[in-house]
Amino acid sequence: MTALTEFATMYREREQLSLRTRLLFTFGAVAALHLAAVVLLLGGTAGGAQPLALGLVITAYVAGIKHSYDWDHIAAIDNSTRKFVAQHKDPVSVGFAFSLGHSSVVILAGLLVVAGATLIGQFMEDGTTENKVLGLIGSGVSGVFLLAMGLFNGSAFVRATNVYRQVQRGGEVRTEDLEAKGFVARLLAKPLSKVERPRNIYVIGFLFGLGFDTATTIGLLVITTTASLAGVSPLALMALPLAFTAAMTLCDSVNGVAMMKMYKSAIHNPKRKLGFNAVITGISAVSALFIAVITLGGFMNSAFDLEDPITTWLGEIDLGDAGLILVGLFVIVWGVSAVRGRARGRVAGSS
Repeated sequence: MTALTEFATMYREREQLSLRTRLLFTFGAVAALHLAAVVLLLGGTAGGAQPLALGLVITAYVAGIKHSYDWDHIAAIDNSTRKFVAQHKDPVSVGFAFSLGHSSVVILAGLLVVAGATLIGQFMEDGTTENKVLGLIGSGVSGVFLLAMGLFNGSAFVRATNVYRQVQRGGEVRTEDLEAKGFVARLLAKPLSKVERPRNIYVIGFLFGLGFDTATTIGLLVITTTASLAGVSPLALMALPLAFTAAMTLCDSVNGVAMMKMYKSAIHNPKRKLGFNAVITGISAVSALFIAVITLGGFMNSAFDLEDPITTWLGEIDLGDAGLILVGLFVIVWGVSAVRGRARGRVAGSS
């Protein structure tokens, strides 16, 4: 009981913990999810059929990795991290909280399928009213959230660009000049005020997941496993959504921490990396607005049964692999900034 009390106290005061401690907690939780998936798999296959169960769990794990690089994931995690860093916070768990919320829908679907709940079939079957309603909730929330974050960070981009031009003309730069201010930022201050901590992103991730694309994938895997492994313990079946969750939380957590380090480097070295900050913030804003337009276009097409070519096209766009392009852009900009920074340091040292 004493250990639980100390843990609860530590959780309430987690923002006063060191960055390293919070990182350990975040990735410790990711490791616990991996361990839980392994334990369920071993416990559920003790009686045999290990090769088939293991193969399906690996398939679910790879699916989680792939889904973590969907463009909506990257854009949501990146833009949220940018907002927190601009407020001088260390959002180490943004990626973890978002992916945990997103995958909670998958785990819930898996539990219902394993438990034999027939209701879940109505929500998972493509084309049903229930499936359409959940899809509209997920796409509507994700589209509006990304639109707001894109506008917020777009405001920061405009401000950073103006400051960069002033510095180029010999002006001085202050750390607060990199924060999102102005009309758009003030306009969005109240709607975004509910997203004050990384843990708030859990709810956003959960609502994103109500589109049920990922839940359908894992649900079908669970159903297939149920048919193929008759008599195998439900523990092995639940290892599938947990493996999916473990993979997605790992990748999203790494992405979130990487974004935090990029933005903090710009905040803490504003004069040397002001240009980098403007470019990377611009990419974040454009990506969020781009995904918001696609998501809301598909939302309008589905919600009102539109048949026009524009919303129909937007609703058919698959952003599953496009997230890797966005990650690549961030890596390139970060790499160019690091190389130029070192080159300037060597020039300054030689002079």
